[in-house]
Amino acid sequence: MAKRDYYEVLGVNKSATPDEIKKAYRKKAMEFHPDRNPGNKEAEEKFKEAAEAYDVLSNADKKARYDQFGHEGLQGGMGGGFSAESDLSSILQHLQDLFGSSFGGFGGFSGFGSSRGDYAQTTRRGSDVRITVKLTLEEIAKGTVKKLKIPKQVACPTCNGSGAKDPSSVVTCPTCHGRGHVVQQQRSMFGIIQQTVVCSNCHGTGKMIKEKCPDCRGIGTVKGEEIVTINIPAGVMDGMQLRERGKGNAAPNGGANGDLLIAITEAEHAIFERDGNNLYLNYYISFPQAALGDNVEIPLLEGKARVKLQPGTQSGQVLRLQGKGLPELNNYRKGDLIVNVIVWIPKSLSKEEKNTIENFKNSDNFSPKPDKNDKSFFSKVRQFFN
Repeated sequence: MAKRDYYEVLGVNKSATPDEIKKAYRKKAMEFHPDRNPGNKEAEEKFKEAAEAYDVLSNADKKARYDQFGHEGLQGGMGGGFSAESDLSSILQHLQDLFGSSFGGFGGFSGFGSSRGDYAQTTRRGSDVRITVKLTLEEIAKGTVKKLKIPKQVACPTCNGSGAKDPSSVVTCPTCHGRGHVVQQQRSMFGIIQQTVVCSNCHGTGKMIKEKCPDCRGIGTVKGEEIVTINIPAGVMDGMQLRERGKGNAAPNGGANGDLLIAITEAEHAIFERDGNNLYLNYYISFPQAALGDNVEIPLLEGKARVKLQPGTQSGQVLRLQGKGLPELNNYRKGDLIVNVIVWIPKSLSKEEKNTIENFKNSDNFSPKPDKNDKSFFSKVRQFFN
């Protein structure tokens, strides 16, 4: 089934502000929350759909990519963090982080008088790990795979992340009786309000540890490292952030891992400059080549392009090699290579060279006769984008 437009899902338009998008998401989350729609699969799918839409529209990079290319632009590491396959507990944890404890686990939807007793236990999530990866233009042009050793919190090998000395040391929480949540009541001007909150004794896990693991001291994680393979798609840009789900820090007591966030930086190239998906190059030719014309080889990121220079080529002339730039992210289209031709004038001459040039000095054919319609370099560049 084709995905619905994310703006349609949240009921906002493309000009909506971040606050408007956040408010719209909260409204949808309240409408389709599992506590208000027990056993309703359609509501569950819409709940996940709203989370996926917000994940994209609340992220400036993803939103810009979506606005330009639609759903196709969100593949290869730029997609939404939630989807129809997402775990409900991770979405609920995200809601709690975003809006506070009133959006806690399955039973933690305050103010709606939920009285069910089968509340799911809260799963604690590990924190995200942020790293920076520097790429060359050559790597960006073709995409690359990086194997990196990431220092992070890993599950304690002694207790397998449980935090307990042994399995018998894990007991059911006496406060919430293993549910992870407790029901509180309070009086208000509207009567008695019933509210479900995370158990403060076990922090929502439903379990207690009698004897802690001696190595991790009950936390369930220790300092370690992991070799992570990262697939970086072609066409990424400086400042872009990629996300690897579940590759971040391990969570306390066996919860879900955090994510690995990869910030892309671009290494300076020796001869090329980048603007979007276009590359720019200053290409120097000799005076004889400019006057007589020549077949030259223009360097590319990979290989060379053979170009015929016409006799009378002027310094500042701009050549455009279509499709010789960088690829667009998740797209077959490529930018162009913009070549600024510069005629090289030697700074020193031999006596013989001076005598030869002196013979042309008074020649009318060598006197400057600029074309009135000739444009500046910047005007020539701008015309490519009009």
